[in-house]
Amino acid sequence: MDDYSRVVSSVAAELLPRVASVRVDRGSGSAVVFTADGFLLTNAHVVGSSRAGTVAFADGSSGEFLVVGRDPLSDLAVIRAQVPTPEPAVLGDSDELVVGQLVVAVGSPLGLAGSVTAGVVSGLGRSLPARSGQAVRLIEDVIQTDAALNPGNSGGALADSRARVVGVNTAVAGVGVGLAVPVNSTTRAIIATLIKDGRVRRAYLGLVTSPAPLGEPLRRRTGQDSALRVVEVMSGSPADRAGLRAGDLVLSADRHPVGDAQSLQRLMFAEAIGRPLPITVHRNGALVDVIAEPVELTSRT
Repeated sequence: MDDYSRVVSSVAAELLPRVASVRVDRGSGSAVVFTADGFLLTNAHVVGSSRAGTVAFADGSSGEFLVVGRDPLSDLAVIRAQVPTPEPAVLGDSDELVVGQLVVAVGSPLGLAGSVTAGVVSGLGRSLPARSGQAVRLIEDVIQTDAALNPGNSGGALADSRARVVGVNTAVAGVGVGLAVPVNSTTRAIIATLIKDGRVRRAYLGLVTSPAPLGEPLRRRTGQDSALRVVEVMSGSPADRAGLRAGDLVLSADRHPVGDAQSLQRLMFAEAIGRPLPITVHRNGALVDVIAEPVELTSRT
């Protein structure tokens, strides 16, 4: 057996027992055991509006699960099996991934439990729109892979060569293009909140941004390599009321450097709602400080 095959087969052996087939009234998918007391991670779109369903494991055991919490705007959900579960998988950190790195997808596509495919990380930093009511949000830092994904893979594991789960498979964007929600510090905060509260409250600023590299003078001045370029400011939003403008370069928020979308989004949880948020931007050659007061993101925001 060659080295590639050994890696893929070892990852499969490690994860197959820990990835379950999930079935609800209106569909099916996959889920990954991530705690010793029966919590599994899956996609919000897999469980939909269901409150319960069934899980089946590779050893033939099966039983019911209850939906603990779901967050459509990250396409993540946590369920809890009502039967004994295998030992949990290890959650990794997608921030450590590099393009070209080997990844292995484990799930139950087309109802075929325990299916394994392998490929590489084709791209990083992709965005995927998610919707909850009228609220639309971009899931940032989505992982693109050419590991074959099919209906039913959703909610399954995307793992690195050490069998650490670095993503939750969520969508097929085309032939040879699969997408996975990243497992990182933001994901972990969402998971913890779902277990504790059953839902995620988010703060809303009303900005559409895009990562932008900084020129050498700004690098020296700020110690940062990148920031967020404001593409659009929603009319009447907290950002609009604070005086932010399209074209501004957001350097920091809440006195933390902002270099990518995730660094801003990790600030936009319940703690930020209704609290003054200092933001520093670069505008027309000058540093400008503003104070925004985020509101709660709702289905109508």
